[in-house]
Amino acid sequence: MSRALQLARLGVNSSHPNPRVGCVIVRDHDIIAEGWHEYAGGPHAEINALASLSEKAEGASCYVTLEPCNHQGRTGPCTEALISAGIETVFAAMKDPNPLVSGKGLEKLQEAGVKTNFGLMQQEAHKLNQGFVTRMTEKRPFVRCKMAMSLDGRTALASGESKWITESAAREDVQRLRASSAAIMTGIGTILMDDPGLDVRSVDIGERQPVRVILDRKLRMPAGAKMLSLAGRTLIFTQNDDVNTGKALQNAGAELVLISDDKFLSAVMQHLAEHEQINEVLLEAGAELAGALLDEGLIDEFIIYQAPVLMGDKAKGLFHLPSIETMKDKLELEIVDRRMIGRDQRMTFKVNRK
Repeated sequence: MSRALQLARLGVNSSHPNPRVGCVIVRDHDIIAEGWHEYAGGPHAEINALASLSEKAEGASCYVTLEPCNHQGRTGPCTEALISAGIETVFAAMKDPNPLVSGKGLEKLQEAGVKTNFGLMQQEAHKLNQGFVTRMTEKRPFVRCKMAMSLDGRTALASGESKWITESAAREDVQRLRASSAAIMTGIGTILMDDPGLDVRSVDIGERQPVRVILDRKLRMPAGAKMLSLAGRTLIFTQNDDVNTGKALQNAGAELVLISDDKFLSAVMQHLAEHEQINEVLLEAGAELAGALLDEGLIDEFIIYQAPVLMGDKAKGLFHLPSIETMKDKLELEIVDRRMIGRDQRMTFKVNRK
């Protein structure tokens, strides 16, 4: 199963919106075939593994990181392929998180006389597909907030200047985060201040670019913004239905999504999950938007790059959180990883829900 998870990770940058899945086929403790899900619409991991066999699979065991599918999508059901191949035992790390299909693949295998087992390395498999799991169970993407700060917790000078707090190694690491994300989100304030591209530049992901998601309630986005001249899609979520402004942005290549719901941020997340099939969002924003999303329980993980520099108490902090007034209101975070990236420290925190 550990090898199957290694294979699944090969699809980190390419399997969107499908889960990352790896599979190995074993006979007498030896791996005789392996495969992984490379891209949406392509063969699933089990099918790729079966196709790589140089001998019959009859009587062999199959280790797969996600329960084999039992439904017809763009490809056929993997359960039928495994049954037809004569697989004797299937070990699945976790059940499919989609409540409409969870467990049905294993049931189909059992009905055909295939022995099944699930739960082996389940935690590792869940973490690898935490975006897919969140979309299936909570109807929203998994949101990872990336920020860079000084030793005294500052993200920008009072003027808004923030380039560069961290050094090049940390910025290269961010490129890898972008590459593995289905969407990169920011607010209009960041656009007006920095005019970022929000694209993947130094990691090879083929022609795919993460969807750029801009939250712009009043529709202040300039039609000449840098990102609108780059490859890939730019979605602008707004509450302003001004026809002229909207038309200029659409002519420049943007796609506008009008949100009338009072719960703007939650409605954006729901739209991304249901209409765009976005599993993982990388949030690159300032204190206002980051604080608002955190306040509404819409951030799942933080990746904070801390540089060994001081910026002073007049500089801007990480989050705007006016709802925290007493110590009992403080938000609890769990440190899940800490490492050096060049001279900067990268810390990963999980948000603990109350």
